[in-house]
Amino acid sequence: MMFDTTAEVGETTDRHDAGTLSRLTEWLWSAFSSTRHTGIFLVLPALLFLAVWFLWPVLVMIFSSFSAHSINGTMVQGFTFENYTRLFSSDLYFRILLRTIRIALLTSVCAAIFAYPLAIAIARGGPSLARLVTLTILAPLLVNVVVRSYGWQAILNKTGALAWLLKLVGISNPPVLLYTEWAVLIACVHVYLPFMVMPLASAIARIDRTVEEAARVAGATRLRVFLRVILPLSLPGLAVGASLVFSLSSAAYVTPQVLGGNFSPLLGTLIEQQILTLNDWPFGAAISTLLIAMVLGANLVFLKIVNRRFARWTEATR
Repeated sequence: MMFDTTAEVGETTDRHDAGTLSRLTEWLWSAFSSTRHTGIFLVLPALLFLAVWFLWPVLVMIFSSFSAHSINGTMVQGFTFENYTRLFSSDLYFRILLRTIRIALLTSVCAAIFAYPLAIAIARGGPSLARLVTLTILAPLLVNVVVRSYGWQAILNKTGALAWLLKLVGISNPPVLLYTEWAVLIACVHVYLPFMVMPLASAIARIDRTVEEAARVAGATRLRVFLRVILPLSLPGLAVGASLVFSLSSAAYVTPQVLGGNFSPLLGTLIEQQILTLNDWPFGAAISTLLIAMVLGANLVFLKIVNRRFARWTEATR
């Protein structure tokens, strides 16, 4: 009998402690959520994480880019613009910079051209078609980028599937695409196409179908409906997709290394060579800083242009 009484007392104590803890938690949360600095406290852990693991390494890299490099491979502390002067004064490095910008822009344009039909199929097609296209678009993301790059190498080499197909249709001397800018461009479009399709599909799905139907009733063709309705209203999705594709393709390393080799290197390949092969950390840091500035600048300019055009088009339709 005493054992049962002790058990009941213990259960009562546990319930009392749990209730006290629950009331204390509710009081702390109500007191915390009623302050005007609640949002700051909630965001503070994420800000600290980004500051330690992202902002601080970037600042160290920028600081290193203004250091000198001695003959024995060590960094000389100081402040100099020699690394940036060397980057823009050398014809080789400048051509690599222009090639990176060109391939990133062409990848964004080609990805947008191929992405619009796929995005319309996802947003306007039936459930079965939308699932099939989505699965087809996202399935390559399950394969490592190295495997995909070597797959394109097997397709684009002299004895690959593309050469065999061209010979089959009567072209006896097919062009060699491997280790050219074309090979890097084709693979980058394939690798980064999903990052353009999904934002576009989300933007097109938010467009009211009655607007398209009204344009069709007014006599507009499908092409004119796309140019005057779908394209302007999907510009926010296009801006997000183009920003992602441009950033990823300009900073690509594996795909240009496998398919471009030493004949079509990009800035990512140049950074790897300077840091790991030549042990020139200040110059590699200068190239990395330039790459980050280039990506941020291009994205800001592109987003500003798209937002301005989107605002102008939406005001014209009112």
